[in-house]
Amino acid sequence: MSTPAPLKILIVDDELPARRRLQELLADLGARIALEVVAEAANGREALALASAHAPDVVLLDIRMPEIEGIEVARHLQKLPRPPAIVFTTAYDAYAIKAFELHAIDYLLKPIRAARLEDAMVRARSAAPVRDETLHSLQPEARANLCAQERGRIHLIPVAEILYLKAELKYVTARTAEREFLLEESLTKLEQEFLERFVRIHRNCLVARAAIRGFERVQEEGEGRWVVMLNGLDEKLAVSRRQQHVVRELRG
Repeated sequence: MSTPAPLKILIVDDELPARRRLQELLADLGARIALEVVAEAANGREALALASAHAPDVVLLDIRMPEIEGIEVARHLQKLPRPPAIVFTTAYDAYAIKAFELHAIDYLLKPIRAARLEDAMVRARSAAPVRDETLHSLQPEARANLCAQERGRIHLIPVAEILYLKAELKYVTARTAEREFLLEESLTKLEQEFLERFVRIHRNCLVARAAIRGFERVQEEGEGRWVVMLNGLDEKLAVSRRQQHVVRELRG
């Protein structure tokens, strides 16, 4: 019988003692389970970069972290070509633990015990990726970032910098002042998640409310229509006939 390849593990926790504790526990487990810690990260941005570089099989992911919380990091990790198994680590949080158990998501309660970690590693080898809808239900508030996969790596796009989101074929284009990104997201779901930040001006386009510079009436084929102008862009976006009410509402 062939020996299974070592599980490649990425440790993510903003506290150094917590990362060291996991390193020590995993080193002890190495005598019984084939595993290898390929990297450790102190925040979500580092985690995404290291996951892109090392393609871990398992990510031990702290929930409470500065900048990007663990559940949002997990949502971005699902965009990788081969998403890793996620095992959340958390201090006691009755709500989170109930939600994890409801959705059969693995978690480790701090302080982490060796036997519980071993169980998690055994299950992780055959674990299915966590569905994005499940992760969203655990963290219903809107994400701070969207992400695009570029050449096998995850590129974070701060939502605050996005001027518009436009559906084109099977992708959504996210436009910032600097460039465009292609997202594998649903425009309808993005509208629901970011209802306070974006407004629909066309069946295929959402614009950032804060970026609207003004509206302009133009003539096209003998018919007048509205276009919206955005800060930082020369491009003008058409407002559909069905969304004309948006012009009246936002112009006051």
